[in-house]
Amino acid sequence: MAAGFKTAEPLEYHRSFLKENCRPDGRELGEFRPTTLNISSISTADGSALVKIGNTTVICGIKAELTMPPSDAPNKGYIVPNVDLPPLCSSRFRPGPPGEQAQSASQFIADVIESSDLINMEELCIEKSKLCWVLYCDIMCLDYDGNLLDACIIALLAALRNAQLPEATINKETDLAEVDIQKKRHLNINRHPVGSSFAVFDDSIIIVDPTVEEESLSTALLTVVTDEEDRLCAVHKPGGTSLSGEKLQHCIHRAITRNKEISKLVDKVFESMKTAK
Repeated sequence: MAAGFKTAEPLEYHRSFLKENCRPDGRELGEFRPTTLNISSISTADGSALVKIGNTTVICGIKAELTMPPSDAPNKGYIVPNVDLPPLCSSRFRPGPPGEQAQSASQFIADVIESSDLINMEELCIEKSKLCWVLYCDIMCLDYDGNLLDACIIALLAALRNAQLPEATINKETDLAEVDIQKKRHLNINRHPVGSSFAVFDDSIIIVDPTVEEESLSTALLTVVTDEEDRLCAVHKPGGTSLSGEKLQHCIHRAITRNKEISKLVDKVFESMKTAK
């Protein structure tokens, strides 16, 4: 009976739970799904991480390459994020060039990198106007069940913390780049941005960490990114119904708490890796 009701009237089915301040999967409105993190998942990458939020699974691999610094910032390197939503992660995605959602996610991640001051780009420069590192951050979704952006940000942050770059110099005689893979260093991470995504039901009820089904039934979606010093780095709201200042403030407070939870998780994983060595 319940399965039939869910199929015929999915919105009413969800409303019947929301009235009781809970959700079909048993969570409270402000409760995130279990989050797990694994680092060094890709042995061939310069840094990598795999993140699971509920069933949503995302992996990030970082490949560092040497190139010329951009002409408008000759003393800086740069980071190029790319989010891939292949058909294997969900039947809603088709083979071919990146769709609108993948492009939007890539742009959002690029904005977060810039607005949060995640890494000092000058540290990626080896010699002004001549040589710098470019970090290609490929983020692939392996299983899509809503709340993609939160998983992408955690995977990116952990992969960057995991990354190691070899020592690179320019040979004064040949003017060519030389790399010493025996000498590697970790990146200096300035900030630890963490995203918290919310879905709005019936223009008034706010839930955190929506599943794909909850996303499709909501009247608005919102992602708030904060750093470890409780600063607001980004707010992403692609259309939908408007939110009052009070409700937005509620979301920001929940995002600040979420940042502390994820920071603990990330630190714990890196500590356990150190002890394992």
